[in-house]
Amino acid sequence: MAGNLTRDEARERARMLSVDSYAVELDLTTGEETFRSTTVIRFSSSEAGARTFVDLTAPRVLSARLNGRELDPGELFDGERLVLPEVAADNELTVVADAAYMRTGEGLHRFVDPVDESVYLYTQFETADAHRMYACFDQPDLKATFELTVFAPDAWHVVSNSAPDVEREATGAEGRVRWHFPPTPVMSTYITALVAGPYHVVRDEHDGISLGLFCRASLAEHLDADALFDVTKKGFDFFHGLFDLRYPFGKYDQLFVPEFNAGAMENAGAVTFLEDYVFRSRVTDARYERRAETILHEMAHMWFGDLVTMRWWDDLWLNESFATYASVYCQANATRWTDAWTTFANVEKAWALRQDQLPSTHPIAADMVDIQAVEVNFDGITYAKGASVLKQLAAYVGVDAFFAGVRAYFKENAFGNTELKDLLRHLEAASGRDLSGWSREWLETTGVNTMRPDLAVDGDGNFTSFTVVQEAAEEHPTLRSHRLAIGLYDRTGDGIVRRERVELDVSGPRTEVPELVGKAQPDLVLINDDDLTFTKIRLDERSLRTVVEGVGEIADSLPRALAFGAAWDMTRDAEMAARDYVDLVISGIGGVDDVMVAQTLLRQASAALINYADPAWRPIGFERLGERLQELLNTAEPGGDLQLAYANAMADSARTDAHLSLLRGLLDGAITVEGLKVDTDLRWTLLRRLVAQGELGEPEIAAELESDPTATGQRHAAGARAAIPTAEAKAAAWERIVGADLANAEFRATLLGFTEPGQAELYRPYMDKYFAQLGPAWEKWTGEFAQSFAETMYPSGLVEEATLERTDAYIAENDPAPALRRLLVEGRAGVERALRARAKDIAVGQSRS
Repeated sequence: MAGNLTRDEARERARMLSVDSYAVELDLTTGEETFRSTTVIRFSSSEAGARTFVDLTAPRVLSARLNGRELDPGELFDGERLVLPEVAADNELTVVADAAYMRTGEGLHRFVDPVDESVYLYTQFETADAHRMYACFDQPDLKATFELTVFAPDAWHVVSNSAPDVEREATGAEGRVRWHFPPTPVMSTYITALVAGPYHVVRDEHDGISLGLFCRASLAEHLDADALFDVTKKGFDFFHGLFDLRYPFGKYDQLFVPEFNAGAMENAGAVTFLEDYVFRSRVTDARYERRAETILHEMAHMWFGDLVTMRWWDDLWLNESFATYASVYCQANATRWTDAWTTFANVEKAWALRQDQLPSTHPIAADMVDIQAVEVNFDGITYAKGASVLKQLAAYVGVDAFFAGVRAYFKENAFGNTELKDLLRHLEAASGRDLSGWSREWLETTGVNTMRPDLAVDGDGNFTSFTVVQEAAEEHPTLRSHRLAIGLYDRTGDGIVRRERVELDVSGPRTEVPELVGKAQPDLVLINDDDLTFTKIRLDERSLRTVVEGVGEIADSLPRALAFGAAWDMTRDAEMAARDYVDLVISGIGGVDDVMVAQTLLRQASAALINYADPAWRPIGFERLGERLQELLNTAEPGGDLQLAYANAMADSARTDAHLSLLRGLLDGAITVEGLKVDTDLRWTLLRRLVAQGELGEPEIAAELESDPTATGQRHAAGARAAIPTAEAKAAAWERIVGADLANAEFRATLLGFTEPGQAELYRPYMDKYFAQLGPAWEKWTGEFAQSFAETMYPSGLVEEATLERTDAYIAENDPAPALRRLLVEGRAGVERALRARAKDIAVGQSRS
């Protein structure tokens, strides 16, 4: 994995240096492979005469001059670092280089639109890739102002962190113009940005802030600007009031860019988004809700992350967790998605629970020794567990006190760098609580607790005792202090509704709840009602029976989601048979009217069948699920979100001849369902399942691509070709993968097609090839490609002891880098979990036969 700054190196450089400014000049008209990059850095050093280095990854350094003295790149530049042999107290460094355009989604990425052959550029610098575009001290605590001059083709828009003061100034060269962006406020290198190309742009203004939306010209007809601006304006109004601090970076552009590796990136004033958020086909409201959360997440970063920035990546969690918590808080209070906390429980918290049960789990406040460690740490702990714990903290200190502390933290540290202790100090001052114990319990330990009710009732059905039992895994034994609620739910003519709620502090292995003694036992006891704390929950026997028989009758979305979540946790932990979870979803899905919850449940049912069910029973399970989905598809509201969700789930789960015939009929038009439009993206979804099952092949893929020759179409086609269930197709896909000359989006699509669930036997011949390729990939490929290969191509579909043994042998023989070891250990844990769950399902099946 190329390039790796260590924390110790960064600390030493920050101790010695203070950076004043960057003046960067880029010529984007010099060719298709490289661009000319000229950087002038003004910085000071506390140790005149000391040796340090500046970061730069580039094919060629043409010249380097420090304080008027020429440096020899041949001697001092190794392709990633330029040594500065002797710095003065005050310095000016000028570096001229030919830097490379990237196709991996890192640095300055170059994309050619297959529809009109237009060229689009954008940057992605987190964690440390700014030095792929310009020479810099690429670490978050060496902030500086950033001034940019760009020479670009005349037809292009150019966007950076500040608004340009010179736009399309003639240069004398035909078709070449100059853009100038004045110096920004001080900011970290990783949030500087450049986006350039013939982008379609829509502009607006709100509360004195200039707003811009950008997408590729070929997607312009699909850009729903009004909806995007509506969320943006609501976000600014809410955060201005919540943070009591104006947005600090002037204008605010949001740019939907091609082949993006993440969901979005919080570049100050120039936020980039995955362009899949420009919906070219009909999607359910769940996608709009997730898009809104992403918009608000990046906006929250303008304060927490961009204005006030972590000193080093140990506190990455604080950036991401706060942005996640604040975005959902805003959604629930300022947008139409008032049930956003239900989605949080289904999506973010479920992700956190999965991550926290892996052997590679780590404390929320992680020990990030170098950039490689950081790059595999954008995970469910950093984002979702951290956000869950911040929600718990807000409940613990009080929401008003929590945000009072945040406001004081912003005002004291604006445009600076901080550590966790700086935030905790302000929260303690605002709330009057000592948070040192809370921090140790929640931020410095690993693992998730489990809460179980231990109850007794008398002959009249009233509680004679009620205790919350807290458990911890043997390898992560911490029992924490929790603020949680217990809900009592009864079956009524209006569904299963809450009768009573008790809120209390829970700590230690057992916590008595005397308030419930004498109360009538309900049909459902829900520990952690309202989802206040981060924990797994278990259901007592009566409550589990209620959930299995009537989960769809639970009237409110959040408790329904928590009940389903408890059942899913039990399935993953081999306490509930996969077949029983699938039956639970089949019986309860009809009562779920929240499309986000419905989609999550249907994905989990399919995952349970693929990963956790007895392979001998799996076809029966897929047949039952398919029959239920076909029934729901035919009876759902025509044109409604649930109808579309059922159609997509049907395409995901169809395995029988009858269900595959239905998909084929929908694809070729022989079968129609009232209100269901089989548009471009749904066609690819249907085609992919039919290809993966051997019903269709290359001719049909080629025909579909001819109808949809877009970048998205090419990505779908690449994935479908890799999913063809033949040895020849897998061999061709493998060669494309290891050649590593695909663009990042097509590379990922090919990986996912190659590892199509249900094709494990076709993968088996590649297990040894995978382990043989790991070392070269990790050493030579960029971080994004190496990590994607290691993670996605791991043989998780071969659920057998041999996979565990092969992984152990590779680790023992090769002693891989810690970040790679982590990915392998996580893959291994997934296979081990699947083995346990399958054993449970097999045992249950045998007991019933």
